[in-house]
Amino acid sequence: MAYRSSVGDYSSDARLFKRRANAAAVICVLLVVVLFVRLAKLQIIDYAHFSDLSENNRVRLMALPPNRGLIYDRNGVILAENRPTFHLELIPEQIDDLDTMLKDLSAIVSLSERDVSEFRDSIRTHRSFESISLRTRLDDVEVARLAVNRHRFPGMDISARLTRHYPQGEAAVHAVGYVGRINEKELENIDQGNYRGTSHIGKTGLERFYEDELHGTVGQQNVEVNSEGRILKVVDKIPPIPGNDLFLSLDIELQKIAEAALGERHGSVVAIVPQTGEVLAFASTPTYDPNLFVHGISFAKYKELQTSEGKPLFNRPLFGQYPPGSTLKPFVGLAGLDARTVAVDDEIRCKGHFLIPDDETNRKYRDWKKEGHGLTDMDVAIEQSCDVYFYDLAYRLGIDRMHDFLAKFGFGEKTGIDLYGERSGLLPSRDWKKKVRKTIWYPGETLIAGIGQGYVLATPLQLAAATATLANKGVRVQPHLLQSIRSTETAATETFEPKESRFSLRNQGYWNDMFRAMKKVVHGVWGTARRTGWELKYNMAGKTGTAQVFGIAQDEEYDAETVARKLRDHGLFIAFAPYEAPKIAVAVVVDNGEHGSQMAPIARKVIDYYLLKKDEPLIQAGEQADDE
Repeated sequence: MAYRSSVGDYSSDARLFKRRANAAAVICVLLVVVLFVRLAKLQIIDYAHFSDLSENNRVRLMALPPNRGLIYDRNGVILAENRPTFHLELIPEQIDDLDTMLKDLSAIVSLSERDVSEFRDSIRTHRSFESISLRTRLDDVEVARLAVNRHRFPGMDISARLTRHYPQGEAAVHAVGYVGRINEKELENIDQGNYRGTSHIGKTGLERFYEDELHGTVGQQNVEVNSEGRILKVVDKIPPIPGNDLFLSLDIELQKIAEAALGERHGSVVAIVPQTGEVLAFASTPTYDPNLFVHGISFAKYKELQTSEGKPLFNRPLFGQYPPGSTLKPFVGLAGLDARTVAVDDEIRCKGHFLIPDDETNRKYRDWKKEGHGLTDMDVAIEQSCDVYFYDLAYRLGIDRMHDFLAKFGFGEKTGIDLYGERSGLLPSRDWKKKVRKTIWYPGETLIAGIGQGYVLATPLQLAAATATLANKGVRVQPHLLQSIRSTETAATETFEPKESRFSLRNQGYWNDMFRAMKKVVHGVWGTARRTGWELKYNMAGKTGTAQVFGIAQDEEYDAETVARKLRDHGLFIAFAPYEAPKIAVAVVVDNGEHGSQMAPIARKVIDYYLLKKDEPLIQAGEQADDE
């Protein structure tokens, strides 16, 4: 076999190596050039941009929500306060896999479907860098578990926040209201800049009406954080301005007495200071606990409240519209006196029914007392609540004169109280019926309106305000729940100034005539509320009322035993005291309460406390009168 020399291959290998070395050198030079170009771009051209990004990774801007203002009653008793609670919060932009994180967190703390659902809804209405609450009211054990596992969850934080709390529970809930989570509709209408970091807003009552006063002004701070998002130090800070404090005219003890007096009944009590319009009590029963709504009420509990027979969510003093029944008679009586249609001592004979003159139908408009009241003047008609007397008076007055006079007391219009959603009731007239019902007014409708039935409707608040105007002899003061506002920034106090108007009668003595007649309702021998006046330490003027829920045919009689509870008559009572110089006016309306005389003891308990400040149990209602 021939041998072939490989000496000549060394030069070839050397050339190949040199070429490769040169190529590698060129590549290295190019890479170095690219690196320097990239560094130049990062350090020079894009310096400002990446400097900002770096700073934002190190320094975070945080909103500082203000503390909500407190709410007190007239005696300084706190009705709405703020309590510290721990919240589990997440920052969406710092979370890579939200679903996995929620699943892992649920293994550490309890997360309901509602918690997760509300959190996802909040993501759509917040910016990605904002902290969003996932769970509220964490207990100490849950806080400890989350703190230990914090390193596993970038973007998770535990914050201590002040949460709204109502220490009086169900008392005065329809007046004070409650706060709840901000929803999408509310987010469209609020100043989103001022609500950064705020999760709750006033939903009902004074919490909603005075939201702008209670909320305050948001602050902000720049904080330095580490890679895990933990705050290391505060760089700079603009503190928030807390919301202002509200002082109400409500007396919470009087409020509780009013609610307790109503008991299991479905009704309302409104008490007002006639001279100032201050609302002392604003009771609606049944009630509910506002604390249930602060962190989100369960669907089951909310449905239970919605479907409850007593309708606890329904604000009866504000929304309830009832026929005022015989409580309208003092006002109709004053209308007759002022129009000189009747004199105080003019008498008619009540035979138990009234016939419209020249009415071919001969329809009988019946009195509640079948046998009638005999000879009846204004005093007797008010004391014994004679329907026939007021049928006759209403017929002679006419609906339009009645309408114009009753409107002076505020019937048929909103009182202007500082709450949203007030109903206006209804004060009918010929023009109203022609416009709304597209038909004429009939004389019989005038008679029915004269005893507070038919189309006439009033809210319990209207009745109380009208009674206060009556007690104030024509001085009509706007009812209000707010007494004053205290600025948490300056400590200055601003007092609420209600609107006031007044009207006079042709003879100012007519006021005293009506006062005297109403006094007999409580203190007279035949007064429909006479048993409430027993052993009373002051003089009270009042008027009972019964309002039909449904009509009764001519040849039928009302029998409560055969009528379903929800179809029974409403019971009403209005009063003011002391008779000589009224300091308080009260209206009581109870759904299906039947007799107004049974409502009078409720008013007495309220007035007793306010005038006498009794500590011992107030006199209980014994046997009730069977009349109005």
